[in-house]
Amino acid sequence: MSLKTIAVCNESELQDGQMKQVDFEEAGKVVLYRLNGTIHATSAFCTHYGAPLAKGVLTADGRVVCPWHGACFSVCTGDIEDAPAPAAIHSFKTGVVGGKINVTADPSLTLKSNMSRSPKLLSTGVAGSGKSVVIIGGGSATFHAIESLREHGYSGSITVLSQEKHPPIDRTKLSKALITDSSKLEWRTAADLKIKYGTTLRTGVTVTSVDTSSKLVVFDGGKESISYETLILAMGGTPRRLPIPGSDLENVYTFRSIEDSKRIDAAAQEGKRMVVIGSSFIGMELVVAVAKRGLASIDVIGMEEHPFQNVLGKEVGQGLQKYHESQGVKFHLGTQVEKIIPSESDPSLAAGVVVNGQTLPADFVVMGVGVAPATEFLKQSGFQLEKDGGIQVDQYLKVQGQHNVYAVGDIAWYPQQQTGESRRIEHWNVAGNHGRAVGKTIAGDPQPFVKVPVFWSAQGQQLRYCGLGANYDDIIIHGNPGEMKFIAYYVNRGEIVAVSSMQNDPVVSKASELLRLGLMPSPAELREGKSLLSIDISTASTKPRVESI
Repeated sequence: MSLKTIAVCNESELQDGQMKQVDFEEAGKVVLYRLNGTIHATSAFCTHYGAPLAKGVLTADGRVVCPWHGACFSVCTGDIEDAPAPAAIHSFKTGVVGGKINVTADPSLTLKSNMSRSPKLLSTGVAGSGKSVVIIGGGSATFHAIESLREHGYSGSITVLSQEKHPPIDRTKLSKALITDSSKLEWRTAADLKIKYGTTLRTGVTVTSVDTSSKLVVFDGGKESISYETLILAMGGTPRRLPIPGSDLENVYTFRSIEDSKRIDAAAQEGKRMVVIGSSFIGMELVVAVAKRGLASIDVIGMEEHPFQNVLGKEVGQGLQKYHESQGVKFHLGTQVEKIIPSESDPSLAAGVVVNGQTLPADFVVMGVGVAPATEFLKQSGFQLEKDGGIQVDQYLKVQGQHNVYAVGDIAWYPQQQTGESRRIEHWNVAGNHGRAVGKTIAGDPQPFVKVPVFWSAQGQQLRYCGLGANYDDIIIHGNPGEMKFIAYYVNRGEIVAVSSMQNDPVVSKASELLRLGLMPSPAELREGKSLLSIDISTASTKPRVESI
């Protein structure tokens, strides 16, 4: 490594509470931060999708939040604070000489192509300690749990039992881009997980039961079992199928896996007719992904008056519907599917979907009607399940009534920081941050889960959302959803509980921090025109709470 020290800007150009992107030699970029008089420097891009961190949000407790998807890093160390960041950023030495801010760095590490650095693993588990964690599931929570366990010094063995045939992937790209090659989505290769993280990955494995008295996980029809000291349940969800005639026909697809992506990618070819049952996020992301392929027709069936209405509100739903209709999508809303009819020439295939007595022709059907927690095998294993199949956990994500068993991600009913009520939230970010929290707890530093939920969706423009708006009773909208440029504030009992936006970055990233810090303005202030971006959370006078994972 060849270090260089370069004067990157005048000290007077960086005030307390500010951050600034500067050049480092000809091609490099560095972000400077000044907090309470101390200057820090990191590499300039988020390791998730490469967003410029200088356009994000800086907080007084030393966090920089990506402007796009809520990933967060420590400005002091470059370490990950929040998912979905899959890797840390570089941290560089700074100094002030003659009124100039100097940064000392290897120039190659300031390039966007080298924006990630290897995690600081306090343990790799290679030597072993007699302890063991078994994780059932292979998604976001599993990946981040492995990272967190080793980052925080867990030295025991880690074994992953996953039904999928590959290491944990960036599942969000499946519905947004219909990628069919798992190697392009893997956060870490199987070899990396084994060599660098001391993790045994068992793929294509179906767990059939858990014996909590003897601490055994049984899989592959009882042919194999593995003992555990600590168990993490991270199975995620199973796509639902409507109980209607024809739902099991061969070209009626659900969507969650690489295999599902391959099927729909193959079916969604020019001239074909697609019917989507369900007008929420997964189905509509698939519509966006195939809209430019020249399909003969795309029909969307939904129970709501407008797509996304229950989550985002009527006005936002109308705006997004208007966009999709401009792309040739036809909606059949406020209705339910009666049946799926088979082809006369091949009764194993669907040929149409009947809605209100009308048959919509279909070469393939996508059923995007939500997921159920993948917990069926736990019913005979002494676990108390909720009506929807989820599992109640405490603030540390520990399963109630079980010893050293944690449940994370889509299956977990967990207490919300703002209200204390339990909810089950099916967000990729939530699952990842669940994994980070339990990893720290199991490693010996108990971490209550306090993160604000964040999600995003590709809907012609990028939709951002943070908070807990499921029970909103009012919405304040700035901008025009019909033009795909707006901010929506969701109100419940006189308080802002969630925010969504399009083309207004980094408003949602700022909102997530304001919710975390308890500094969100009142509905009255927002109605009077107050901007979230005008609120100072980057200087010591704001006195934010420090809640780090």
